Amino acid sequence: MLEKLFSLRAQQSTVKTEFIAGLTTFVTMVYIVFVNPAMLAEAGIDHGAAFVATCLAAAIGCFIMGLWANYPLALAPGMGLNAFFTYGVVLGMGHSWQSALGAVFLSGCLFLLLSIFKVREWVIQAIPLVLKQAIATGIGAFLALIALKNAQIIVASPATFVQLGDITSPGPLLAILSFFVIAALMYRDMKSGVLLSILLVTVLAWGLGLVEYAGIVSMPPSITPTLAQLDIASALEISMLSVVFAFLFVDLFDTSGTLVAVTQKAGIADKEGRMPRLGRALSADSSATIAGSFLGTSTTTSYIESVSGVSVGGRTGLTAVVVGLCFLLMMFFAPLAQMVPAYATAGAILYVAVLMLQNLKLVNWDDMSDAIPVSVVLLMTPLTFSIAHGIALGFISYTAVKLACNKREEISISVWVLTMLFIVKFAIS
Repeated sequence: MLEKLFSLRAQQSTVKTEFIAGLTTFVTMVYIVFVNPAMLAEAGIDHGAAFVATCLAAAIGCFIMGLWANYPLALAPGMGLNAFFTYGVVLGMGHSWQSALGAVFLSGCLFLLLSIFKVREWVIQAIPLVLKQAIATGIGAFLALIALKNAQIIVASPATFVQLGDITSPGPLLAILSFFVIAALMYRDMKSGVLLSILLVTVLAWGLGLVEYAGIVSMPPSITPTLAQLDIASALEISMLSVVFAFLFVDLFDTSGTLVAVTQKAGIADKEGRMPRLGRALSADSSATIAGSFLGTSTTTSYIESVSGVSVGGRTGLTAVVVGLCFLLMMFFAPLAQMVPAYATAGAILYVAVLMLQNLKLVNWDDMSDAIPVSVVLLMTPLTFSIAHGIALGFISYTAVKLACNKREEISISVWVLTMLFIVKFAIS
């Protein structure tokens, strides 16, 4: 049956290899079940329900990707997108979390349509590479600010807006320790470095009396508080246009980049970079996002951590299915997730931010018409506390600076359209 479903022999793989690859991928990305519920809880979502929704959305995405697309690619609610959900849409713009879930649902539907009608390739090719790099770095800077804020390393100041917190107190010290532990473990190629760091800091916090022991295993919490609570009607309002687009846009490029990296590593793509069953893989991603919005979590996307499973031999969808089964089992560890303090996950968030900021090395800083829009997105995304505003200002600045530099030919039709839409949005908001 497994041979028929996954063509193991054709991919020169075995059940044992795929199982090990699935476990490897799971260990590298399981930190999301601690980070995501904590982040969504700040938006007013019940922590237990968010935990179950995170596990279920990840499992559903992995099962669809594995069984339908037959890719060794794991999915879960995405970092950056969950931050935008909480800090940008709910806390920043004042929308309810139900409306934010409605926006996630609409973005998933649009992504599915783009995948079915093969518009995705046109969109990705039409958007300049420099803007794609800018968005990744902007999200990285945004995540860094959130991590530092959650750890109270940076705190509010009435005089200077922000200032250094009391870094000699236990919370900030443990967050700093978490980050350096991750750096040391990942440098030594320990795939579970992020998870081990979170668990280490949680144990230390418990030993210092900063958190109360709540147990390790229990029946999963109720998902009723978030199940089918999305508000699609309010997400259709004009004020939510940029929100829906931001969810769609970030997921679009995040998924595409991850697909390219994983398929090349696994040898699935051909010499020209073309990927078989690409439409199915993209549909799996968007379907998981739609399902996740009904369950009560932010956008579900493909995880670059899947490369870790591929590196130990994962070649088929069986790897993704194993990851999905692990996420289902993880639902019984809710007490452990509730014990994890914010500063224990801050190091993980900051580490992800560093990875995303690496895109800065790809920017041509000698060309001011490229450097300026990248700088705008990099600065304005964290400073406005909004990925949507960062993307919008990036498009507007890109178009303006290219016109000023007599490089009109570098502005594609899609960029013109999006720029005008963003200008109208700012004008009427």
